[in-house]
Amino acid sequence: MPFAVFVLGLGVFCLNTTEVMVAGLLPALSQDLDVSITAAGNLVTVFALGMVIGGPLLTVALMRTPPKSALTGLMVLFLAGQTLGALATTYGVMVLARIVTALATAAFFGIAASAGAGLVGPDRAGRALSVIFGGFMIANVAGLPLATLVDQHLGWRASFWAVDALVALCLVLVIALVRHMPAPQGVSLRSELAVFRSGRLWTAYGTNALLIGAVFAAFAYLSPILTELGGFSPGTVPLLFVLYGVGTVIGNIISGRLADSHTMGVLWGGGALLTVLLAVYGLTAGNQAASLVLLFLLGLVGLPLNPAMAARVMRHANSGSLVNTMNTATICTGVTVGTSLAGWGVDAGGYRAPLWTGALLALGALLALLLAAVTGRRRTAGAAGAAGPVRDAAAQREKATACL
Repeated sequence: MPFAVFVLGLGVFCLNTTEVMVAGLLPALSQDLDVSITAAGNLVTVFALGMVIGGPLLTVALMRTPPKSALTGLMVLFLAGQTLGALATTYGVMVLARIVTALATAAFFGIAASAGAGLVGPDRAGRALSVIFGGFMIANVAGLPLATLVDQHLGWRASFWAVDALVALCLVLVIALVRHMPAPQGVSLRSELAVFRSGRLWTAYGTNALLIGAVFAAFAYLSPILTELGGFSPGTVPLLFVLYGVGTVIGNIISGRLADSHTMGVLWGGGALLTVLLAVYGLTAGNQAASLVLLFLLGLVGLPLNPAMAARVMRHANSGSLVNTMNTATICTGVTVGTSLAGWGVDAGGYRAPLWTGALLALGALLALLLAAVTGRRRTAGAAGAAGPVRDAAAQREKATACL
């Protein structure tokens, strides 16, 4: 595996740390920016919304740009937005910073996936993507708790500056180690958009949005859930995030090995477990022992569904950057809906609401999988029925030829 693939994974880790670390900084952001916890939690929603709207548009704009140039430009844009966030003194400026970094992150994910596949060839593309998106998982096991720990000792701005420094380092590594690849030839917007006519592709996108929306509905409010309901001290929260992150890394290893050969089995099993775990956590959030077990298990079966979700999407489309970016965008739609619903639930009924919201969204994903399975069987039965008269006609022709 070329070292450049691991560099791209580092880039995904850095950019995704910015997305998820707000979940561990909610109290500090709320106090310093003089907004409610719910408004601070909406910074997760704003980031997701920026990825949904801006990511695909930016990817289209960079469609004919050499991948290395596109990646370096996006990292520079991210640095600008992250620096703005570190300097923000008002909520409005922080929202703007989150939008800028979200635009860069969404396009970077899609182009990095496409570039990684190009660096190794089709026979090892799956392994390369596993390494690249492994950065997403490690952001949860290392990036989030470290950002939370830095916030508790040096303030939330230091967390933002730390990510800034890591991204600057990653930018240097991309420039030095990622080889130049020519811009895609013969690519047109019309041909790229043609794959989006597939109903099965949009069903897969919708399922992915519901699954990750379920995860983030709870994840965005995990810090106050642990302290206000679980009774954990704020100082233990970074360690609890590590526990959650360890679950995601182990789950990603398992899911990565099964995603190609048992795609739907991973989605069915993971979706069912996610539904049950979130519901049980909603009932037992005040029990610390149960919280520890459930936190690890939620890490194990939540975000690690990504490899199977991506494999399903590529089966119905292709591995191009626009398809991957749209997958990220639809997932972020789920994040936007999930965190928004969870925030309304917090205002209306307290911190158990995000857990119940997540359980309902995960149940919706299971219903979407069921719908896809039923539709697929009908399509297969229809194709078999249409093939029957063709076979009968061929048999009649053979008989007539034999008689002649």
